[in-house]
Amino acid sequence: AERGAAPPPLRSSKPGTCASGGGTVSDKVSAGMFARTAGDYCVDPNGETRAYGENAPANLDKVCTELFDGECEVYKSFGLKRVVTLRYVDGKGSPGAVNVNLSHFASKDGAYAFFTKRVVADADPVESAPAKLEAGGAAAAGTGIAYVWRGEYVVELSYTNEVEAPDQLKQSAAKAIPPIAKALGEKIGGDKEPPKAVVALPAAGLLPMGISFTTGDALGISGVGVGAIGYYKDGAKRWRTLSVARTDEAAAKDVISTLKKVDGAKALKGTTYDAISFDRRDDDASPKITWMICRKGDQVFGIGDEEYVVTATMAAAEVQKVSLKLCDAK
Repeated sequence: AERGAAPPPLRSSKPGTCASGGGTVSDKVSAGMFARTAGDYCVDPNGETRAYGENAPANLDKVCTELFDGECEVYKSFGLKRVVTLRYVDGKGSPGAVNVNLSHFASKDGAYAFFTKRVVADADPVESAPAKLEAGGAAAAGTGIAYVWRGEYVVELSYTNEVEAPDQLKQSAAKAIPPIAKALGEKIGGDKEPPKAVVALPAAGLLPMGISFTTGDALGISGVGVGAIGYYKDGAKRWRTLSVARTDEAAAKDVISTLKKVDGAKALKGTTYDAISFDRRDDDASPKITWMICRKGDQVFGIGDEEYVVTATMAAAEVQKVSLKLCDAK
C-alpha cells in the first residue's frame, strides 16, 4: 500500500540559539519590560512580537480573534488597554517554548482583580489554587502555567513542548517558567503593594493564594463597591473574610448603611462598633450563608460561611462543624 509523505519535523530551537543574547522585542512601548534571556531561555530570535490596543498596530478587537478567543470580554471587563505577546525558546535546543502575554490594564485595581480571577478561577482554593511564586508584586504557578501581577500589568506564561509526556512536561515547565516570570516581574516595573483592602486581610488561616479582589460590588450587593475576599481554613473550619477599604470614615459608614438594607439584616448587640449580620443565598437551591459585618474607621470587615463546604441540604449540626460560631467571628 502507498504511504503518504512523512510529517514535517517538529520545530525546535537550535543549541546555541540564545548565545547572542536572544531576540529583540519589536514593540517599542514594551521592549524594556522583557528580559531577552532568563535561565536557559531567551526571546525567540526568529519569533514575532505582536501588540494590540493603545499605541499598537492592531486594535483590541483583533486580539479577541487572534489571541483570547472567547475570553476577550473577560479581559475587557477589567479595563484592558493593551496586550503584547511573544515567546521564549530553549537555548539548549529542545522544542520547549514559553508563550508570554503581557496585559496592560487601566488601573492597578483592575490588573490585580484580573490576576485573582485567574488564580482563584471561581473555584475552591483548597482544591485548585496554584502555588505561590516569588515574582513581581504577586505571582502563582500551576501545571505548565504562571501568572505575575505588578502595578497595572499582568503577565501570563504557558509552557509548550510537543514531544514531552505530561509528567515530563510538568517537570520541564517548573524549570523553564520561574526564571522568566521573575525576570519579567522585575522589568515591567510598577507598584508591588496590593490594593488597600487586600493588605488589610488577616494573615492567620489565610489559604495560599486564597484572595479574590473585585472592582465591582463585593458580595454582589449593589452599592458595596470595591473589596477583597479572603478564603480561610483552620482544621475543619472554613470561612471567608470580606475587606472593604474606603478613603474616609464617612464613606465606610455608607457601606454599612447599604448593607443594613439587605433583607433580614439586623444590628449586633454587645459591640462597641457598627456591626450587623444577615443571611444570603443566591437562589432557592443555594445554601444559606451567614455574614457578620462591622466597621472601624475607614475600613469594613466581614466574616461569612464558606460556600464551598456548606450545602443547602446540610443539617444544622453539620454546618456548625465547618462554620464559625458568631462569637468566634467576633
